[in-house]
Amino acid sequence: MHDVGTMKSATPAISPLAGEPIDRADAERLAGVLKAFADPARLRLLSLIQSAPQGEASVSDLTAPLGLSQPTVSHHLRILTEAGLLERDKRGVWAYYRLVPSAIATIADLLTPPRTRATKKTR
Repeated sequence: MHDVGTMKSATPAISPLAGEPIDRADAERLAGVLKAFADPARLRLLSLIQSAPQGEASVSDLTAPLGLSQPTVSHHLRILTEAGLLERDKRGVWAYYRLVPSAIATIADLLTPPRTRATKKTR
């Protein structure tokens, strides 16, 4: 599978909720990833891909459920891939997209206050 982006380079190591100030560069990287989430069509794409039978989908699988054109869906998929939230696998003329679970978990962890995070891990 061809991985276009990785969350290690895209997100900071420290949470903005950790009690320490986040530096400007880390804040900009995290904001870039969060902007990829901040669109209803992209949130739906993540949901559609995750709920697909094999956990992956092509642009042609996604255009009808979204009610958007192929170029628009491709644009949103590119943004999500560049943010490190999706992986793209080219097979012949088709590209298939799947979520990067570790990327989603990293974002969730960065936005979970440390006390809550510790409680979740002990359950």
